[in-house]
Amino acid sequence: MTIMSPPLALGQIVHQVIETLSTLPVAERFAEPLMVKFERSWQKVSGMLGGFPDKDTEYRYKKRGEEMLLYLMEHPGPLKNLAVKINMDLPYFFLSEEDNIILCGKIDWLEYVPKTDSVHIIDFKTSKNEEDPKSLQLAIYYLLASNCQKRKVTKASYWYLEKDNGLSQQHLSTLEEAQEKILKIAKKIKLARQLNKFTCHSDGCVVCRPYEAIVRGEGIMVGVDDMRRDVYVLEKREKEEGSVIL
Repeated sequence: MTIMSPPLALGQIVHQVIETLSTLPVAERFAEPLMVKFERSWQKVSGMLGGFPDKDTEYRYKKRGEEMLLYLMEHPGPLKNLAVKINMDLPYFFLSEEDNIILCGKIDWLEYVPKTDSVHIIDFKTSKNEEDPKSLQLAIYYLLASNCQKRKVTKASYWYLEKDNGLSQQHLSTLEEAQEKILKIAKKIKLARQLNKFTCHSDGCVVCRPYEAIVRGEGIMVGVDDMRRDVYVLEKREKEEGSVIL
């Protein structure tokens, strides 16, 4: 099950459009205008499918997506450079064979750096807010990129698509530190699943509350996504961007 919302719909479609570029040679990446791809993909989340409460809200989010992609066309930066594409639909590796724990995930972009024969991890951000410094996302990508292809990772950045010069390089820990941190959390998750005991240490959080609302019957099922998950939207939403009433 997954819950669709306007911010998620926006991020999903912009990422889908950018992902189509990563499979193409440099000379062919912008042969088809990004706006054409965006318009075609947006139909998947239009209206209730994207959790939009009304046409005005959908228009605002769609406009934001168009502006992001127009900016990328005018300032392609790393997108005009060589890229590394991992030959796996969903990159994965054994984080711990002993514990039978597999780590998997999709990396937005791997820029190839010829000078050092290495890769630069780039994660595209469609949110107006900067990523939490405690986020483990880049650490997970670091492990995936280091274990699912042969080249060394020498750089990692967020690219905030609604900011001028939004490419922001981030600090990379050592592989050992990333492995230790992620494995520690993975073991806790595995144990919780085995014991079927999920204890919330914060008495509810922004991640859990929408799902709790769905369980209470406050949502509407609007379809099934590409991963065969039931897609729900919440019935009670404020029209103001970025806020939800549960």
